[in-house]
Amino acid sequence: MYRLLIKPLLFLLPAETAHRLAFGALCWLLRIPFVQSLCRSWLVPTAPELRVRALGLELPSPVLLAAGFDKDAEGYDALGALGFGGVEVGTITAEPQSGNPRPRLFRLPADRALLNRMGFNNRGAVSAATRLSRSRRTLVGVNIGKTKVVAEDEAVRDYVKSAELLGRYADYVVVNVSSPNTPGLRALQSVERLEPLLTAVRDVLRVARPTSPPALLVKIAPDLSDEAIDEIGDLALRLGLSGIIATNTTISRERLTTRATEVEALGAGGVSGAPLRLRALSVLRRLRRRVGPKLTLVAAGGIESVDDAWERIRAGATLVQIYTGFVYEGPLLPRKLADGLQSRLRTAGFSSIEAAVGTAPERPSLFPVDATPSPAAPLAS
Repeated sequence: MYRLLIKPLLFLLPAETAHRLAFGALCWLLRIPFVQSLCRSWLVPTAPELRVRALGLELPSPVLLAAGFDKDAEGYDALGALGFGGVEVGTITAEPQSGNPRPRLFRLPADRALLNRMGFNNRGAVSAATRLSRSRRTLVGVNIGKTKVVAEDEAVRDYVKSAELLGRYADYVVVNVSSPNTPGLRALQSVERLEPLLTAVRDVLRVARPTSPPALLVKIAPDLSDEAIDEIGDLALRLGLSGIIATNTTISRERLTTRATEVEALGAGGVSGAPLRLRALSVLRRLRRRVGPKLTLVAAGGIESVDDAWERIRAGATLVQIYTGFVYEGPLLPRKLADGLQSRLRTAGFSSIEAAVGTAPERPSLFPVDATPSPAAPLAS
């Protein structure tokens, strides 16, 4: 039904309008108790081999929803009922902000991709904390970012404020320093600036929940050099982080089949979806070589099929996140991926997801991550 009826109708609308309409309808429908219970009984995986112990948690499936879909923590239980092992909300900033001017979200159907320059539009950490404080049935990660109007030298204080407000309710916390849509944000990925930021967030989470602080991860860009990827991996180990999410959207316009003039007309922003697959996979493989099994690696970027998810797990990811694939494939994708992974485990003779993590043989990088990507136009501040 989604591919034949709902998706064609939604794709007639501007991308952001379609998202708000579909997400709102989903949340309304799944607030009906018997509908949510029915969906959970049908879609949430129960196979023991799919259960994953990671980040100090036990998840029913390794398939998570990436940040960006539920920016304000409004529908995590509705989304969880679709079979996700967990839902990452955000990116949430300490202060409310409207984001970048519209239009700011675009489809690239020929590439099964999205281009966005949303700019962390959300109602702020205080508002999100109220919704996250409610009882829930879904594991929820919280992705935090820098408020746009906050000066770069005040970034640590800004992230700490979000962590203080949200950390007590989060199953895990992600520091997002890799979105291309907030001016200056990616500069925080340099180790000199990232170390004090992650240290401050880590320390405040330990104060917020002294007996069981939430796991802390950092989300990195696919456009980093090899050296920068290694440095962040080393830093994460040194600071005792729980994991790394690889990767965010890319500013590169390589590997797009959409005509260059059409893409240029859309303007700045990060590309997600199928064109990101090889670059994100290369970053994941490099991180696995650098940190081994000491950190939980979460794969994101271009995952839309069982083959994609299985490839990331065998390359070293314990968990996988989807977003753009969810838009193109529809609400049954998380269960489809879980069922497919269960079949792959049995065929390959693995007893669990964890047993399969990092079992692929070493191979050369499919996409050189030390190459400078062809950038999009810079985002106006």
